Amino acid sequence: MTEDRDKLLLNLEVRVKQVLLLCDKLKQENSRLKEERVLKDERVKSLQKELSLLDQKYNSLKMARTITAASVDVEAAKLKLSKMVREVDKCIGLLRK
Repeated sequence: MTEDRDKLLLNLEVRVKQVLLLCDKLKQENSRLKEERVLKDERVKSLQKELSLLDQKYNSLKMARTITAASVDVEAAKLKLSKMVREVDKCIGLLRK
């Protein structure tokens, strides 16, 4: 009977040591994963800031393009209008003859 108990006790001791080793490994992995998560969170924040800056630059460029396009359109419209006025003046001149 004591032999069986000794075997059981030894078996239990081995299993407890295995569980403790597994627990230590899991704690280490958990710690590593937490550090990895912190690094990833920092990367995400950095990328979000970069995205925000790029959005601001994009909006500024879009606004500048709109203003530039509007200026070019105004100049083109003025040139076309001047050309049309000259043509109308020519037509009026021809009608007077």
